[in-house]
Amino acid sequence: MIKCIAIDMDGTLLTPTEEITQENEMAIKKAQKEGIEVVVATGRSYEEASFVLKEAGIQCPIICVNGAEIRSMSHEIVDDNPLEKSIARQAAQALFQNDVYFEVYTNRGTFTVDVEKGIAIIMDILVNIRQEKDIDKIREAAEERFHKGQVHKVDSYEVLFDKDEYKIYKLLAFSFDLEKLSLAKRKLEKIEGLVISASGEENLELTSEKAQKGVALEAFVKGKGIALSDVMAIGDNYNDLSMFIRVGRAVAMGNAPDEIKKQCHFVTETNEESGVGKAIMKVLQDEILIKK
Repeated sequence: MIKCIAIDMDGTLLTPTEEITQENEMAIKKAQKEGIEVVVATGRSYEEASFVLKEAGIQCPIICVNGAEIRSMSHEIVDDNPLEKSIARQAAQALFQNDVYFEVYTNRGTFTVDVEKGIAIIMDILVNIRQEKDIDKIREAAEERFHKGQVHKVDSYEVLFDKDEYKIYKLLAFSFDLEKLSLAKRKLEKIEGLVISASGEENLELTSEKAQKGVALEAFVKGKGIALSDVMAIGDNYNDLSMFIRVGRAVAMGNAPDEIKKQCHFVTETNEESGVGKAIMKVLQDEILIKK
């Protein structure tokens, strides 16, 4: 019996235009009404995740930054798993040496040393993912992320590494030069205590060993008295694998890479076809049949 549903955001719950479809919204709320615990598990920061959920009227716990932070239904931090500062420094150095842009996620927000580079990267992503051709519209959407205060400018990341008030949750690296990204990854793989995942071929997500979605989900459901065998996880990419290998029902999105689909028990529709909502309704229907 499924008692908890963990849902990834980008490429899963969200459409390419970063919206939650009505079908997804209604399915989530129906599951909650039926007493199923719903938790979002995302690589996004709390700030970047919560405003999208709020717009859809969805209230639930959030596993943020790939498991580096867990927020309760009432938005309180109930657990965190920061990256050691020495490891973060080594990772930053490897990225700088290979000319790979990256942002630093902390307990006090997300930071960049180059806003224009960040906007350019997001614009490239929007062009490739959304197939948007209106340049003005693309730039407006890219700038929105920075103007809403989801990403802050800092002159140097050293201030984050030096001051105790900042906990380093994740380094998120972007590059459409896959050779540079590959060279950086080889150096990063040599850093002990660093976990490398990705939510797309153009990025790398760097966290501590404990800051993985699956590890955080395991801790979350344990606190709720729910067995992992009674959990369904829905996702679309490599940073969801740590959930898939742990849960009783792993569901890949129709838009997921074939390698991800092979790791799952089921494949649902794409994020543009409300695959999350369809997977949830299938579970609810199955539960009704079991009860009969």
